[in-house]
Amino acid sequence: MGKGFRGVILDHSDFDAGSDAEALYNAMKGIGSDKDAILDLITSRSNAQRQEIRSAYKSQYGKDLIDDLKYELTGKFERLIVGLMRPPAYHDAKEIKDAIKDSGAGTDEKCLIEILASRTNEQIHNLVAAYKDAYGRDLEEDVIGDTSGHFKKMLVVLLQGTREEDDVVSEDLVEQDAQDLYDAGEAQWGTDEAKFIMLLGNRSVTHLQLVFDEYQKIAEKSIEDSIKSELSGDFERLMLAVVQCIRSKPMFFARRLYKSMKGLGTADNTLIRIMVSRAEIDMLDIRECFRLRYEKSLYNMIQDDTSGEYKRTLLRLCGGDDDMAGEFFPEAAQIAYKMWEISATTKIQLRGTVQPYQSFDPASDAQALRKAMKGFGTDEDTIIDIVANRSNEQRQEIRQTFKSLLGRDLMADLKSELSKNLQRLILGLMMTPAEFDAKMMKKAMEGAGTDEHALIEILVTRGNQEIQEMCSAYQSAFKKSLEDAIASDTSGHFKRILIALAQGAREDGPVDMARALEDAQELAEACNADSGDMEDKFMSILCTRSFPHLRKVFQEFVRFSNKDIEQIIKKEMSGDVKNAMFAIVRSVKNQPSYFADRLYKAMKGLGTDDRALIRIMVSRSEIDLFNIRKEFKDTHEASLHEFIQVEAFVGDTSGDYRKTLLILCGGED
Repeated sequence: MGKGFRGVILDHSDFDAGSDAEALYNAMKGIGSDKDAILDLITSRSNAQRQEIRSAYKSQYGKDLIDDLKYELTGKFERLIVGLMRPPAYHDAKEIKDAIKDSGAGTDEKCLIEILASRTNEQIHNLVAAYKDAYGRDLEEDVIGDTSGHFKKMLVVLLQGTREEDDVVSEDLVEQDAQDLYDAGEAQWGTDEAKFIMLLGNRSVTHLQLVFDEYQKIAEKSIEDSIKSELSGDFERLMLAVVQCIRSKPMFFARRLYKSMKGLGTADNTLIRIMVSRAEIDMLDIRECFRLRYEKSLYNMIQDDTSGEYKRTLLRLCGGDDDMAGEFFPEAAQIAYKMWEISATTKIQLRGTVQPYQSFDPASDAQALRKAMKGFGTDEDTIIDIVANRSNEQRQEIRQTFKSLLGRDLMADLKSELSKNLQRLILGLMMTPAEFDAKMMKKAMEGAGTDEHALIEILVTRGNQEIQEMCSAYQSAFKKSLEDAIASDTSGHFKRILIALAQGAREDGPVDMARALEDAQELAEACNADSGDMEDKFMSILCTRSFPHLRKVFQEFVRFSNKDIEQIIKKEMSGDVKNAMFAIVRSVKNQPSYFADRLYKAMKGLGTDDRALIRIMVSRSEIDLFNIRKEFKDTHEASLHEFIQVEAFVGDTSGDYRKTLLILCGGED
């Protein structure tokens, strides 16, 4: 892991506590206050120096500096500056006290989890002492009084601050603990929560990192996935936080920071707490992990999501913009390498949300659909209930039976009876997957503009057989080859990438380790070539190798180059070529996560990209929409079901259209 100082706030070299106290006093006297002077001074002093300033301020002016700052400042800026002025243990104590509300307004469990899962033994001991000093109360007793069950038990274990700190690891004990965790959860009916609490609450960080690796081999899934399936509620969230902190505290905080700022509002308490508490510890590594996991730097996300003096102070604590950086700090390089290793070894069982209907009768369904569309008005509820609750194979039987029994084209009848997005969604469900993909490719290329994102999404995520069947369906429906259509609608390297993918000739089979190392080295060397040569080399490897092979290539790329392949693509490429290459990497890493991100982007903001929403919900409903739902919830802290129902603005996913989408979604997470 990263060595030495990893914070961004250092001791000020020409420090004079008395002079600083006077400067702050002058900034606050008279009418109004000089906020720029306050934030510039406080963010350029270490916490230890700030405590000296507090003492000097009281000695010189007989007043408490924090009280004066509270009086002069307001809102989020005041909370941030006052947080910086408290000693770390007292800041944690204040956050915990606020999280355990005496008013009965409820407990902020996420705050308790974040602090107690991430602090070292020494920090926990200092926190307990500061809480007692500041509030005259016993922290453990307050936690016990405010929580319950296994969640309470694990919090109490963490409050002891007795995690083993010996870096000497016994291989036999690693194997035994991994097996014990497996036996306590996946291997039995029910879960032995006490075993999880004992091992995850007490073993050393180094030991548990090896235990998690061993567990992956035994269970063929990550410890995180097992926790999600075996535990629930606040206890599940706490144990996941502990595991994430064991793996990498900077990555844990990067995730928390991202979730605090994404969406329609900012969780300012979380943002302030993390920026204050990590500025002198590991902010450089948090920034790198943020850049590794998300599509922008922490600096830029703060800049886009906040304003005024509050923003300026946060940016000072962040310390710099990493968007143009390419190479990793040691911590982030190891995390990136490990992430690809986990991606390569995790066996994901893909699950759709739409299953074959058990009491299926195509004749009965055909008659019911005809009745729903005959006469004055249309019975949309019946159409939705039948179409959305049948598998695609069953829908094809209904189409055939409808024509055989009634001499009518079901697709034509549905098209005449339905309208707008509901019509597009129902017709999409009634097509075969190949017909639907062909139709979506045609829609992406017709009209005045091209939907390059749709072309990329379809061609990157479909298997060889799916692409070949789509090409046949395209030729049959539009009397033109898909390749010719792509060639006439796109240009340059982007055209070549799409045509290469449209061949449906990606290699399959296991990883060839020697070739993976060779490919990784070639990609690393290509990063120093001219842009055209670099794109050629990336295309020749990313568009042809199997996904398992590419996972290994991207893992070894980190080792050869000390760079992140996603960041290199974003930095060195542009436009549609960049988007295509980036989509391949994201799909190779975790395809359900890629689709979850596409769904989020389709619905966030002031309007819904209904074509993308329909395309993904229809095409993934029988393949991996359940997995996509899981990834959506993990990343956005709101379920896909909730997002479709609540987050999208009124009119975007309303009425029968929304009802159908929710049936396809399959449930609330």
